[in-house]
Amino acid sequence: MTWSEVFELLGTGFQETAWMVGVSTLLTAIGGLLVGVLLVLTDRGGLLAAPPVNAVLGLIVNVGRSLPFIILLVAIIPFTRAVVGTTIGTDAAIVPLTVGAIPFFARIVEAALREVPADVVAASVAMGATRRQIVGKVLLREALPALIAGLTITVIAIIGYSAMAGTVGGGGLGDLAIRYGYQRFETQVMIATVVALVIFVQLVQMVGDVLVRRLSHR
Repeated sequence: MTWSEVFELLGTGFQETAWMVGVSTLLTAIGGLLVGVLLVLTDRGGLLAAPPVNAVLGLIVNVGRSLPFIILLVAIIPFTRAVVGTTIGTDAAIVPLTVGAIPFFARIVEAALREVPADVVAASVAMGATRRQIVGKVLLREALPALIAGLTITVIAIIGYSAMAGTVGGGGLGDLAIRYGYQRFETQVMIATVVALVIFVQLVQMVGDVLVRRLSHR
């Protein structure tokens, strides 16, 4: 296989990976943020204190985090088929990527929100702020740099998950590495795939670091 053919395959694989990671990141950011906020609000002493709800939600999150992604990928095949109508391809891979990443990001959100000083929240309550205002203008705003840093870590984890999705026909760079680099012994494809993944991760980390620094010095 010539390098021009390798680069052509690499371009397609990179586009598929970027699509999977992009959509999964968006869904994970929304779902993980909601779950993380609920974990904080429903805890003992929270603004919506409901220990039973918190316990159930925490159990669901812990179960989601405890399953290795490759097992989760296979375990929710019926759910994936029900959602997108197939279990092969980039669209199908988005489902397990999102399901696997939401619990991970939810715990990061929870930890970030718990770092917000309690006196800041208490002052907001004393000034008559509503729960929505406290969440949006106090908790999330104060924790924003930590949330961005956590989302950066989550995106990098999703990139790794997306490579594993290639083992079951999920498409992207992982699928390229398996089908050509491993099964067909195309060494140059494997090398190119590894380099592309490293560059992808480095770019994500750099962007995340820049955003965190800017937000931290506002």
